[in-house]
Amino acid sequence: YFSQTQGYRHKVIPYAKEVVAALGKESGKFTVEECADCTKWSADYLAPYDTIVSFGSGELPLSEENKKALLDFVRGGKGFVAIHSATYMCPRSRWPGYAEMIGAVFVNHPWHQEVRIIVEDRKHPATAHLGEAFEIRDEIYQFAQWSRQKTHVLLSLDNASVDVKKKQVRRKDLDFGIAWCHPYGKGRVFCTALG
Repeated sequence: YFSQTQGYRHKVIPYAKEVVAALGKESGKFTVEECADCTKWSADYLAPYDTIVSFGSGELPLSEENKKALLDFVRGGKGFVAIHSATYMCPRSRWPGYAEMIGAVFVNHPWHQEVRIIVEDRKHPATAHLGEAFEIRDEIYQFAQWSRQKTHVLLSLDNASVDVKKKQVRRKDLDFGIAWCHPYGKGRVFCTALG
């Protein structure tokens, strides 16, 4: 569970770790260790792990070796789960490899309100327990370089539940992915903008 942040830190980061750890304990399939220092990332450091669950964000002090280790980790057959602000990791440095892996680049959050979420895939293990749609109050992100042609969309925003004419809305196609997954090399990526 990667929790390092630079700049704004979401208050739910420790709670999210507890939820992930509880899921592992209940299923008996995994345990959780926390890392709050991306400078530790190397092939050797990451080797014992199967998946990184990240709520990290901001301009982190990642070296080229750290970046390569993360991308190689996933490309080599491991997993990466991005929660909410993990889509905002190293945004100003424009780390294209990370953006490609995640499938999106955070732009802003035009809405922080009650919204309706459409469940686009009701058979996927991550969404099978959900109905056709649900309502939630959250900070809703908008992304650049996100395209449903490049990923498998699990959840999307019901545009009827928000003002798509707000000044901050930049997506001309008005297609707002909320959760998605896709292969990356031999590995897998899951991303949720909810958080």
